[in-house]
Amino acid sequence: MSGVWVFKNGVVRLVENPGGEAVEGSRGGRRKMLVHLASNEVITSYSVLERKLYSLGWERYYDDPDLLQFHKRSTVHLISLPRDFNRFKSMHMYDIVVKNKNAFEVRDM
Repeated sequence: MSGVWVFKNGVVRLVENPGGEAVEGSRGGRRKMLVHLASNEVITSYSVLERKLYSLGWERYYDDPDLLQFHKRSTVHLISLPRDFNRFKSMHMYDIVVKNKNAFEVRDM
């Protein structure tokens, strides 16, 4: 049993992986980033993401005004994202990764 003992708010607990602790304010997890593998570019905005998705054959789908959606004609897949990039979470990133194998990757910041 190895790790670091942490005393916080009157409670002592053993942290086995102190480098893997959650980042404060990230709701219990480490911050994630979506990376386009071919260019090794971090996706920092929807305009960057849209260019990468267009190059992979995705098209904008304008059915829902509250969402940013993309579809690919050759598949039944639909990518739905919140209109505000600040609400772009890791679950959205993993959805993009699953639907674009070998094109994107989610990494810890």
